[in-house]
Amino acid sequence: MHIIHALQEWWQHQTWLEIIGVITGLLCVYLAARNNIWNWPLAIVSVGIYIFIFFKSHLYADMGLQFYFMAMNIYGWYYWSHKPADEDKTPVVRVTRKETIFSIIAIVIFTVFLGSVLEYTPASYPYLDSFCTACSLVAQIFLARKVLENWLIWAFVDIIYVGVYIFKHLDLTAVMYAIYVAIAVMGYIDWKREYQKQSTGYRISDL
Repeated sequence: MHIIHALQEWWQHQTWLEIIGVITGLLCVYLAARNNIWNWPLAIVSVGIYIFIFFKSHLYADMGLQFYFMAMNIYGWYYWSHKPADEDKTPVVRVTRKETIFSIIAIVIFTVFLGSVLEYTPASYPYLDSFCTACSLVAQIFLARKVLENWLIWAFVDIIYVGVYIFKHLDLTAVMYAIYVAIAVMGYIDWKREYQKQSTGYRISDL
């Protein structure tokens, strides 16, 4: 009975806005992992909701990140829609060494700069929040461009976010990000399998 009462009390503290944000967020990430283009419109809905949620929680870097996500979701929808004429879907690609080096440098610079700025605001965990934001910026670009390694970055960042949201008492969001970790692993496995199929197909077609 105590467990049931605790669950009921916990549920009463959840908002419908966060519940809808969680549901649409989970669906869009799952569809992205399944290489389904309809992840993008759901992502736009989820992002719009979390702009408001993060503003109320004083997670300003995360809130700003949602505006970026909104733009990248629109771009990703456009990019995935314009697949090559001889392909069923836009093909999966691997990250290049140049992209890796540039991404690391960008993450370091962005983390230091934004963290320094957020120190003068009521923001929670300014440098950790900024680091996760920087990693997410890179991961979202890679996702929109169908770079396989985007899922490795998401898994890493989402593990950190689980802890952050637990401390901010965004319990449903913390659960959502824990599920994101599992979906990111699934996405990496599925996309890697798809990439290998593409590579095999190209080799056969070239014979």
